[in-house]
Amino acid sequence: MFGFKLSVLLFAVCSLSKCSGRFVNSCKYPPSQWCDSRDIAAECGVLEQCVKFNAVPVNVSLYYESLCPGCRQFLVTQLLPTFIMLTDIMNIELVPYGNAQEKEDQGKYTFICQHGEDECLGNMIETCLLNTLGLKAIPVIFCMESGADVLKAAQPCLGVYFPDTTWDSVMKCVKGDEGNKLMHQNAQKTNALKPPHQYVPWITINGEHTEDLQDKAMSSLFNLVCSLYKGDKPPACGQGLKKKTNSYCMN
Repeated sequence: MFGFKLSVLLFAVCSLSKCSGRFVNSCKYPPSQWCDSRDIAAECGVLEQCVKFNAVPVNVSLYYESLCPGCRQFLVTQLLPTFIMLTDIMNIELVPYGNAQEKEDQGKYTFICQHGEDECLGNMIETCLLNTLGLKAIPVIFCMESGADVLKAAQPCLGVYFPDTTWDSVMKCVKGDEGNKLMHQNAQKTNALKPPHQYVPWITINGEHTEDLQDKAMSSLFNLVCSLYKGDKPPACGQGLKKKTNSYCMN
């Protein structure tokens, strides 16, 4: 069916004298195969028309706090399993801050967190892990958030996945200027949300937040990402993760 549509398109373009004989003869494949691979599409001059090669990943950002039960549930049961299964068609961003409050005193920032000092520490640890390891920190954060005690799990989780990264190096970030500045950046990013966040987990899809997108993400982020991706769906999209998360920490 796609080959037929592409043939019609090519006929229309050539009818307007925008297609040379040399271009047509350079392609040795029938129209039905033009989008079978990037090389074939390039040879036949239809790379831009083959949507699956130009589709951009779905960007999912999670604004959360480390000890919020609803955040932990969404992160463990929805976000990270979906990312593992759909890593080729989605990007994720984690912003640990949530409903915290920030105060500045002589260039230093102090933070008051919804679930107390332990949550501020958890937020800072995960922020420093993300800064040090990038997206490689995801399994460590998953390990922490799925544990019975987020803080007690942090060091063992790091040791499991990155034995060469010392706990002392993480805590140096947590207790120093670097961690303070990184958390300030998280505060700025969270406070700049439009519309302003009213609860956590707060989810944006391709930079946008609506109640409809939030509800769909909380119900099945997997299905939402599959439905929004414009290219060829990966085989995994034939399945689904449908565990509904409906717990929130109100701001």
